[in-house]
Amino acid sequence: MLWSWPAFFEALVSPFMLAGALTTIWLSVLSMAFGILLGFVAALMKMWRNPVLRAIAGFYVWLWRGTPLLIQLVIIYTGLPQVGLRLGVVTSALIGLSLNEGAYFAEIMRAGITSVDRGQHDAARALGMTYRSMMRIVVLPQATRVIVPPLGNQFLGMLKTSSLASAISMEELLRHAQELAQVEFSVLEIYSVAAIYYLVMTTAWGFVQRRIERHYDRPFEASGPVSAAYAPAEAMAETVAR
Repeated sequence: MLWSWPAFFEALVSPFMLAGALTTIWLSVLSMAFGILLGFVAALMKMWRNPVLRAIAGFYVWLWRGTPLLIQLVIIYTGLPQVGLRLGVVTSALIGLSLNEGAYFAEIMRAGITSVDRGQHDAARALGMTYRSMMRIVVLPQATRVIVPPLGNQFLGMLKTSSLASAISMEELLRHAQELAQVEFSVLEIYSVAAIYYLVMTTAWGFVQRRIERHYDRPFEASGPVSAAYAPAEAMAETVAR
């Protein structure tokens, strides 16, 4: 018989597979968080007037978006020790995934920030806002509506892309499936269980993403003393934009 239901159900409730799924989740969340931070910094550098900073950010985005993630992970884990920099499996996976995601996030965030009308920038500066206040109160809240959907899609992809870390022996879901299949000799059943785990995680995130997008689709409202203090700036920005 090619299919074994007992082996399938045993793998489906296996603590070993569940542990791999939990590792996939925290690895994806941490890589996403670091990637967003790197992407935000790189996006600001690409929009900066300093040509050196723009060149550095442009080179980073070009390099990490233009090469396969699997090669990046292998170079970080097995190549860097040859030049005296030895990193653990977890550290290598986090660095590789974060740098790769950061390159994509940089373009997403840059597109979101530049989508805000320049009149809003001018109005904020005319009212004496600092660059930090302008970004925090006027630009980023509006850019978030453009940024959130692709960021959510990137995390959805990250839940699956993190499986490439199994190539450097990261003990995530796919790696656990590989190890269990080698022991139980039930390859089809165990990999089917792994696929179900990935499907459950991506489906659950899909519900979360839709709630987040609905939240940011709501009209902007000034709240708190800081927002109230700059409410005229937003009004003036809207007037200038029209």
